[in-house]
Amino acid sequence: MTVASNVKQCLASLKGIESQLSSLALNSLDQSAKEAFHDSMLTIGKIKKDLQYRVLELERLEPQYRG
Repeated sequence: MTVASNVKQCLASLKGIESQLSSLALNSLDQSAKEAFHDSMLTIGKIKKDLQYRVLELERLEPQYRG
């Protein structure tokens, strides 16, 4: 598996985790848990954004990774 494939797979996993954290934040009855899930979701969102940038960089530098 190429580096680009690994980064894209990691990005897809992070999107799923972000979605699950969002759902947990919305469905949680405990306010402190709700806040923890929300904060974690925001942190994952920042990491996801960094990885999206990295994918763009990989695709720009290595045209064979586009797709």
